[in-house]
Amino acid sequence: MNSYFFSIVFSIINIILIVFLLGLLILVKKRLKKRYDESVIKMAEDEEKRKLLLENTKKEAEALKKELLIEAKEDAHKLRLEVEKESRDRRNEIQRLERRLLQREEVLDKKSDILEKKEREINERISEIDKLEENIREVDCRKRQELESISKMNSEEAKTFLLSEIKKEITHESAVLIKEFENKLKEESANKAKEIITGAIQRYAADHVSESTVHVVTLPNDEMKGRIIGREGRNIRTLEMLTGVDLIIDDTPEAVVLSSFDPIRREIAKIALERLILDGRIHPTKIEEMVDRAKRDIDNEIKETGEQALFETGINGVHSEIVKLLGRLKYRTSYGQNVLNHSIEVAKISGILAAELGEDVILAKRAGLLHDIG
Repeated sequence: MNSYFFSIVFSIINIILIVFLLGLLILVKKRLKKRYDESVIKMAEDEEKRKLLLENTKKEAEALKKELLIEAKEDAHKLRLEVEKESRDRRNEIQRLERRLLQREEVLDKKSDILEKKEREINERISEIDKLEENIREVDCRKRQELESISKMNSEEAKTFLLSEIKKEITHESAVLIKEFENKLKEESANKAKEIITGAIQRYAADHVSESTVHVVTLPNDEMKGRIIGREGRNIRTLEMLTGVDLIIDDTPEAVVLSSFDPIRREIAKIALERLILDGRIHPTKIEEMVDRAKRDIDNEIKETGEQALFETGINGVHSEIVKLLGRLKYRTSYGQNVLNHSIEVAKISGILAAELGEDVILAKRAGLLHDIG
């Protein structure tokens, strides 16, 4: 009984499963059919769009073709107009040149006729001159014969006699003239030399600059002296060691004296100290930095000063080392005068003197400018 019941239940379950599978297959089939129909419809729509796009493309191509044809026709028309205009201009230019050539030919023909006429006149005058020369020779020959018969000397003897007499007169007169010329030349050369030198000095007047072996640096207050000296004097020792300059800090209010016989070292120390005072941070590292910067600035200034002196005197082609030596003269003095200003003054006066004497002005200026470098 139980086995029969289980077999019936199992059969019912199998029937239910078969029905469920059949329903599932029907559902899947419907969905596949729906997707197939949708894909067919989409393909049809895509085909329709493609046809429409192709027709639009053909229309646009036709329109573009028409536009290009119109533009090509317009360009061809413009080009034809330009070519016609250019050909007209060339024809007009050729006609103008032809007229000018014809005018020149006419002028040349006229000049040729004038030259031929002048040539004939010149030939006639030459023939007349030849005749006159022949007559003069005949007259000279007759006169010579008459003089020989009167003086009872031939031409060679008369020539020798005349030359000897003339030589005696010329020797005496030339000695007198030479003596007068020498005296006059001495007076004029002395006066001319004085005039040239005086004029050159008057045309160039230079200011004299006096410098000493010390620089005075002004301080904002007396407290700055202590900061310059530093703890146990390390700041002042560092500055003196790096610059080679003696710093004199005494009772002079708000001032420090820099002492050195080397003017360039003194200038470097002055610039470095002034920058340290402005910066406010005074210690050995900062002092070394400021001294290095001051040295670079002085080197640049020396080079620029030398180039400016050459430019001011109009001299070129000088070696770079000589330019630097020339710039260093700015910081040197001689008898209370700045050596660079003195060299420029000598160069300009030398150029003026050379121009007055007709000599090489540039060579004279170069010698005057560089005479103190040695």
